[in-house]
Amino acid sequence: MYIALYARQSIDKENSVSIETQLEYCRSTLPPDERSLTIRTFADKGYSGKDTNRPEFQKLMQEIRRGRVQKIVVYKFDRVSRSIIDFSDMLQTFKEHGVTFVSSQECFDTGSPYGEMICKILMVFAEFERASIINRIRDAYEKRSDMGLYPGGKKVYGYDLEEAVISGVKTKRFVPNPEEAAQIRCIYQIYANPTVTLRRLQDNLLEQGITPLSGKDWTTGKLSALMRNPIYVRADEAVYRYFERRNTQIVGELSAFDGTHNIQLYGRSKHDKSLEDWSDMKIVLLESEGIVDADTWLKCQQKLQRNKQAASSTSNRTSWLGGKLICEKCGHTMTTVKGASKRYFLCTGKTHKKTCTGIKETIYVEDMEALLSNCITQKLKGQTASASESHTETEVQLQALKRQLAEIEGQLSRLSEAVLSGNLNEELIAVLNSKAKSLSAEKRGLLDRMDELSVRSPAPLETIDLVRRWRRATFSEKRAICDILVKAVVIAENGDPEIIWNI
Repeated sequence: MYIALYARQSIDKENSVSIETQLEYCRSTLPPDERSLTIRTFADKGYSGKDTNRPEFQKLMQEIRRGRVQKIVVYKFDRVSRSIIDFSDMLQTFKEHGVTFVSSQECFDTGSPYGEMICKILMVFAEFERASIINRIRDAYEKRSDMGLYPGGKKVYGYDLEEAVISGVKTKRFVPNPEEAAQIRCIYQIYANPTVTLRRLQDNLLEQGITPLSGKDWTTGKLSALMRNPIYVRADEAVYRYFERRNTQIVGELSAFDGTHNIQLYGRSKHDKSLEDWSDMKIVLLESEGIVDADTWLKCQQKLQRNKQAASSTSNRTSWLGGKLICEKCGHTMTTVKGASKRYFLCTGKTHKKTCTGIKETIYVEDMEALLSNCITQKLKGQTASASESHTETEVQLQALKRQLAEIEGQLSRLSEAVLSGNLNEELIAVLNSKAKSLSAEKRGLLDRMDELSVRSPAPLETIDLVRRWRRATFSEKRAICDILVKAVVIAENGDPEIIWNI
């Protein structure tokens, strides 16, 4: 057994106590008779104390549950957690495994009932202070936004920032960047054409050699997000009415919307902007100039809205072979595209990356699904088994849950990268952390469900005709069974497929 020293630093800034300083202080407070014992250090840098989703802390908790830790020493108790619920659970775990918790700065430990009581009381104050800080930041952000002041955060493409004094407050003002602003105007003008899609817009920009002056290449997602941003519009009465119809709270009078200045959209919650009700959002007129005229901006909004509604009205279940087809030439996956009468597969190296010339033959979705369905049928032929020997149905459900789990883990990874990027203000970080906590709870539910399925014992006398089940399978079941049986389908340049089986 050993003594564990734990340190956490959420943000590396001038007035924060570094990881190294925390660990050194913890080490210096150990009694002389403990300094000769084995000591291990655990440290999480760039993680908030609002929850326990921290890699090193989770590793430490695993060590505790394995009975390897006799004592934990921290610089301050809020280094472990700022949540009274999480901390109470931790104390219970510590007690069950005979682990003493010591806070160096507060000079107490949980080795006594008095120390445990003081610890819990301090945690109440820590959680209250954390909530107060979040509310103060949110209120300050909203107040600055209501005044039309720069709220902070990531630089907006198309604008530079210059020092300014607005309403007696020292702040920053958006100033159009000539080169970036020219690209913004070009993007809106091309997309305002009724026949131009987002994909065609992307191709058009590529053909003209118009690439972002900062960041990576244009994607349809990036272009869509850019054109939805009202900060680019020279807001007039038509723009005012556009947001008024969506129940958006408008700061300022209609007379101020003179077709010159831009606007800022903000609010207390993030939601799907495709919805017509934006009642939880606000707009405020800024002192800076817009880049795109109101008529062009509104045309683009109408197109984006129609496309969003059209996408929502159709099922995204394009093919149960999604993600399985691989282009032999470039190694990228193939995606489904809607043709005049049928859907077909196209190489994403051609459609998205623009690095591949694609497959010469047209690969129709229904033809490829029929081919794979026949091949899978042949694989399963004659495989009628007793349920006590076959776990196909359970395996299908497990595969479906694994897919959901992979999606959640991907979202958690992206949220973590966004929080650690350093480009977000405290309010947005709080929103992202809240989303991460919700996803983590969903992840735990999926893991529990997977555990239940893993230990389920099917009825011993039931038989399963796998071919019949395959032919009657739903879309989700086919996708899950395909995941079990098929690793990939490699498509040659002439359109010939090669199935790579998992079994």
